[in-house]
Amino acid sequence: MWRHINGRNAARFLSTSARTAGWWDHVRPAPKDPILSVSEAFLADPFIHKINLGVGTYRDDEGKPVVPQCVRDAEAKIKERKFEELNSCAVISKFVRDSVKLAYGNDSYVVREESFAGIPALSGTSACRIFAEFQRHFHPHSQIYLPDPTWSNHRNIWKQAEIPVKMFRYYNADTKGLDFAALMDDAKNAPDGSFFLLHPCAHNPTGVDPTEEQWREISHQFKVKNHFPFFDMAYQGFASGDLDKDAQAIRIFLEDGHLISCAQSFSKNMGLSGHTVGCLSISCTDTKQAIAVKSQLQQIAHAMFSSPPIHSTLLVTMILSDPDMMTLWRKELKAMAKRIQTMRTDLRQILEDLDSPLNWEHITTQVGMFSYSGLTPDQVKELEKGFHIYMTPDGRISMAGVTTSNVSYLANAIHQVTRTDEEVLRAC
Repeated sequence: MWRHINGRNAARFLSTSARTAGWWDHVRPAPKDPILSVSEAFLADPFIHKINLGVGTYRDDEGKPVVPQCVRDAEAKIKERKFEELNSCAVISKFVRDSVKLAYGNDSYVVREESFAGIPALSGTSACRIFAEFQRHFHPHSQIYLPDPTWSNHRNIWKQAEIPVKMFRYYNADTKGLDFAALMDDAKNAPDGSFFLLHPCAHNPTGVDPTEEQWREISHQFKVKNHFPFFDMAYQGFASGDLDKDAQAIRIFLEDGHLISCAQSFSKNMGLSGHTVGCLSISCTDTKQAIAVKSQLQQIAHAMFSSPPIHSTLLVTMILSDPDMMTLWRKELKAMAKRIQTMRTDLRQILEDLDSPLNWEHITTQVGMFSYSGLTPDQVKELEKGFHIYMTPDGRISMAGVTTSNVSYLANAIHQVTRTDEEVLRAC
């Protein structure tokens, strides 16, 4: 087989083989994403009554994914049209404008004066990544302040863009609520003109949001320090069931004269997780600046994914621009938020009925998709091994995974793993 290889060729062959074999020898496995690890462990468990509380998308009361009727209606309308007849530029332009109106408000001066730059993105993650790259290009010596805690992927996104990451205090583990004084102190002590990432509603992972008055104080402090607010809004509608109420933080900042940026995702509130559709927008001082900023955002995005998927963009545009579909979407969102609120109430009530000595009030005071339970990593492991209940090690519960059929089992399991040794002995 190798007789045709002489000494010189053999040396060259071995040298080339050595080089090509060593290209990736230094690569080591990346750390596993905690949320994906939960899903993998859940899928590998054969137990029929297992519970997945790590999922970040909405589920109905049977634990099944939901595609809202408004999305089905939009899909049916799309099937009646020919894609070759669509003007993709017009669809994208309308999608961005309607998305900005949804976040900033129909009557926002930013919309009226068209003083915003916006582009479609591959869901909220892509919107964050594009902004991080934009930040690196035009503020190369800046850093980003993230709330502690925040969605785990936020660190990865800004790290990939080579933006230094710092944390600001947000959650109070003792009260299981907002550490407002610490947040304000960190905003005050950060260097003037710092970038801050804020969750405008349904904070992930804690479910803890500032009140309207607190948002106004945060906005004032940011104005004093000339900080730049970047809003990552992945769960609009899930905190209160009201799209406008959930966007009040963004609108407060705009009223106070801030320039802001916003990443929007329609993966959760429209049930479009597999469609990767989102929007990135930046408010500007005037139309001229908006044109310049938009051109830079387009250039960054073009190097990442060239063009956004037209099908999902059209789906969202149809819903946002059709009054009947929009009314239906608002109604469906309210029902989804209500189901989650009901599960919060039921879980807390059952835990209290079990005479748990712990305070579970935070289950109902926190809002949105997630509840920061206060469970320790050891207790989370115990829930997984002893009860086949899966969640991230920080104790974040996806309330979408709680149903009327499993809430009692979940509450009893939590009660079992949180009992003290003294209580266990007393029960025996």
